[in-house]
Amino acid sequence: MAASIRPSLSSFRFSATSRFAGVSLFPFHLPRRLFFSHLGSAVSPWQCFGLKASRLLRAESSRVRMQQGGVVQASTSATQENFLEWVKQDKRRMLHVVYRVGDLDRTIKFYTECLGMKLLRKRDIPEERYTNAFLGYGPEDSHFVIELTYNYGVDRYDIGTGFGHFGIAVEDVAKTVELIKAKGGKVTREPGPVKGGSAVIAFIEDPDGYKFELLERGPTPEPLCQVMLRVSNLDRSINFYEKAFGMELLCKIDNPEYKVN
Repeated sequence: MAASIRPSLSSFRFSATSRFAGVSLFPFHLPRRLFFSHLGSAVSPWQCFGLKASRLLRAESSRVRMQQGGVVQASTSATQENFLEWVKQDKRRMLHVVYRVGDLDRTIKFYTECLGMKLLRKRDIPEERYTNAFLGYGPEDSHFVIELTYNYGVDRYDIGTGFGHFGIAVEDVAKTVELIKAKGGKVTREPGPVKGGSAVIAFIEDPDGYKFELLERGPTPEPLCQVMLRVSNLDRSINFYEKAFGMELLCKIDNPEYKVN
């Protein structure tokens, strides 16, 4: 039985410096932009969609209130339909992320049964001694997908400290975590609100130790919403993504409590 994960509007994030900071990119038809934020921040994702989104939110009578510690959070009545209409106007998008796993069939089973993904295609390249599998929440020509690589004879990898986690938007974090536990999955952070905010999240690990953040959000066409990476020089990374990929910096949030920004 697949996880009860329906599409929910969300972001695709790269994180920076430590596990508490991040850079976000958007996997579906969103402009190539960067979003730097504190992991688990109380800041609404709607705040950081740039000028076009800001105008949209104002047009839909957004309300802004101050949260503890001076963090601004937007509460808006903007419809997801209007926001997605803006999204559709830009055809640039992230295509896929690739990483290596030690047991391809085991990982495919976990992603399809626990995370609700679909196996889109699988190919074996015996002359180069590896097999690929592509998984996601929709066709490759319209969705951000995961490309798993199994190298013959290699059953484990050192993930290192640069990779943080993937983010998946779900409508009910607690129910998803119950399913993952029932399937023998590892939960590293139980469902609950983020520190200083109301957004409900949880953290899990796949069979190879790759971490996933589950974010409770409403429907969106792309549940596979974030990739968090840590960087050693934030300004240098911002400059690289802007110059090399034409992205835009959406916002930058300083978190002195965690000594990151």
